[in-house]
Parts: sequence; C-alpha cells; structure tokens
Amino acid sequence: MTVSEIMKQLEEYGDENTKRTLLNHGAKEPFFGVKVADLKKILKQTKKNHELSLELYKTGNSDAMYLAGLMADEKKITKEELNEWLDKAYWYYLNEYTVPFVAAETDFGMELGLQWIESAEERVASAGWMTLASYAGVHKDEDLDIGLYGELLERIGNDIHEADNRVRYTMNGFVISVGMYLGELTQKSMEIARKIGKVHVEMGGTACKVPLAEEYILKAVDKGRVGKKRKSARC
Repeated sequence: MTVSEIMKQLEEYGDENTKRTLLNHGAKEPFFGVKVADLKKILKQTKKNHELSLELYKTGNSDAMYLAGLMADEKKITKEELNEWLDKAYWYYLNEYTVPFVAAETDFGMELGLQWIESAEERVASAGWMTLASYAGVHKDEDLDIGLYGELLERIGNDIHEADNRVRYTMNGFVISVGMYLGELTQKSMEIARKIGKVHVEMGGTACKVPLAEEYILKAVDKGRVGKKRKSARC
C-alpha cells in the first residue's frame, strides 16, 4: 500500500464523534478521527513496514502518525528517527503512547528513556517516563537494571508533586508498571504509591481521571498477574 492509499482509507474510517473527543484531548487538524480498532484493520494489510511508517509519520496527520507507530519495525527504526518522531509529537497520544511504545520495544529504549526524563520540556520528559514504564513491561527481568528502577521509584516518591503536569501523569504510570511487571519491586512500588497518594493532573477539562497507583498494583497482585510481561508495548 502507498501513503496516498492509506490516507484515503483513513478518511473513510474517520468518525466525527471520535474526532470531537480527540480534539478535546489535544489533537489538531488535519486528522480524521479514526478509532484504534480501525487503524488495526489497515495494519493487517501492511504489517510492519519501516519505510512506510516513516512516510506516514511525516504527514503530520495524527491518525497516520499513530498508525505509523503501530506499523513501525522496532528492529529497523533508529535513535535518530525516534528523536525526530518525538520532536513532532505535539500531543499526548503521540508523545506518551506512539513514540514510547515503539522505543520500549527497541534494544536502546532504556537509553532513550533515561535521556528523555532529564529534559526540561514537559512533552519530552513525559515520553521518557512512559518509555521506561513500557520497557519494564516487555523485557525480561534479567535484562533489566532492577537497582536503577528502584532508584527511579525513589526519585518519583520525592519529586512527583513538583513535576510538570503530564510528567506527573506518566510518573504515576511508571509506579504502576514497575509494581505490576517487576516482582522484585512490587513491594517498593506499593510503598512509593502510598507515599505519593493521589496525584493531581489537569486533564484539559475532559472526564479522564488519574489512576490511584496503589489500587492498580493491588489488583494485579490479587489477580496473580505480577511479573507477567506483555508481548508488545503497542496497543
């Protein structure tokens, strides 16, 4: 499939209700408002396609950019390309999901995540925390620096309430992910979750809520899901 063929399909899948919802959350024109389920219908036709994903992302159309993330080949995409993607990720669907999800599946995702969390730019730092959270969910414990993850939990426990708005959201998500996916750190994650308590994030007037980290981790414990890794960060 070509970019023009995909863009035509995206337009056909466009849904006005979805578009209004995404506009409320920060998406900007031009885009069509395509549901993720419909994006995955196109993905079935293309499978992973490195070059096509790069072309789609360059369109600046949020639907195409999100699809590019689903289509990206984590074995071929480079650090430079992911940094370019992050530079163009103008709202949280892109900088907190599309880019981090792909980065987390690469061999250098930890490196990028650690770089990004040090950024003074809210959009970049939030991408970094989501990358590190997702990385823990798709890589084996023996391939992770458990000590470093423990240090990052401590950092969040001390800094989260003074962090930028969306960074607070992804830091909170990091605590949840580590508690769920790293069994050695579940107890520590619970302690940090109790320490930070309720995290206040301005959600742009939408009905979205910030999950209470302790509750989410407890649910994973009760269901016996702690330590069960995901096959893919992308969804």
